Order: sequence, then C-alpha cells, then structure tokens
Amino acid sequence: MHKQLRKYCLSKKGAVEEYPFGPDTAVMKVGGKMFALLPVPGEFSTISISLKCDPIIAENLREQHACVTAGYHLNKKHWNTVVVDGSLPMDDLRAMIDHSYDLVLKGLSKAAREAVLMRLSET
Repeated sequence: MHKQLRKYCLSKKGAVEEYPFGPDTAVMKVGGKMFALLPVPGEFSTISISLKCDPIIAENLREQHACVTAGYHLNKKHWNTVVVDGSLPMDDLRAMIDHSYDLVLKGLSKAAREAVLMRLSET
C-alpha cells in the first residue's frame, strides 16, 4: 500500500519527492510546498500518510473515521494523519491526496502556480 500511495502522490502534476527530515519520511511537494508526508514503513510499523486538509473537512473526517487523527507533528488544524489500516478504501485515500494537492497548488503564489503549470505544458 505504501508503494501505491507514493506512486499516486508522484503522479500529481509537478509533484516531487524529497527527504528534508531524514531518510525515514518522504515529503511530497508541489511548487516547493508540502502536500503529503509518507513515512517509510519499518518492519513492525503501520503505514500512514499525513495530508493537508480544509479545517472543517479535517474535523469531519476525524469524527467519521477512527483511522484519521490530527496531523502528527503538524498544524493540527490544517493537517490529518491517516493510518492505512484497510478501513478506508483506496479511492477515499486518493480523494484525500487530491484535496491536499489542490489546496497546496491553489495556495501557491500566482507566479509559483504558473511555473508549475508551465513546466507541465512543456512535458
């Protein structure tokens, strides 16, 4: 599942993977801003992903799903951490990734957003 999540994040237009916090956490960015944090699972650890989220939606998701909690080591108002335990379908996880990506892309400055979109039109 970790590989599927990583692949989906990187399929987003202009997405890049970096490791600014060390080799244990992949940080997915667009326009230099984080939209997903994907810890590399250890032998006994669970898979999780942290995603940016509209605060109202974030709160609703936490109330509806036990596997969704306030962002671990992140702004708890704007980030959720999802434990990938099989209780959420992959389509729901993809929708949450899409929402996070869209929020970050929309929040970029006009110049940064245009730079991302321009690079995409060249490929």
